[in-house]
Amino acid sequence: MPETDLQRTALFIAVLAGFITPFDLSAVNIALPTIGSEFSMDAISLSWVSTAYLLAAGILLVPFGRIADMYGRKKIFATGLALFLIASSAMLFSVSSPMVILLRLVQGSGAALIFGTSVAILTEVSPVTGRGKALGIYTTAVYTGLSL
Repeated sequence: MPETDLQRTALFIAVLAGFITPFDLSAVNIALPTIGSEFSMDAISLSWVSTAYLLAAGILLVPFGRIADMYGRKKIFATGLALFLIASSAMLFSVSSPMVILLRLVQGSGAALIFGTSVAILTEVSPVTGRGKALGIYTTAVYTGLSL
């Protein structure tokens, strides 16, 4: 059965979001020395730059998934994507270490909204025969983002 435009679009958007959110999580680790010197952060403050994102995403993933079930996955996914992009853009204008850490919390919250809905959306729009392929492509994007 050929894929519909809706299925291709949903997969494309989920793959992009699934790539960028873990990529952001791991790429910041490479930039930590530069961030630390730019904001004169000690090792403990610097560890919060990575931890804040992971902590927010981990704590909020399940509650946001439930909220998406109640209020609509597409709306929650779009909110997460917007939140993540706004926080990422605002990060460019950070003026202090608390601001960096706060924006990483916001990014992690956006990532939780994205991860809590992506698989559910793909499962919903994909036919039973194509679900494995769609989820495999999505999972590959997530782990590629994490690896790079």
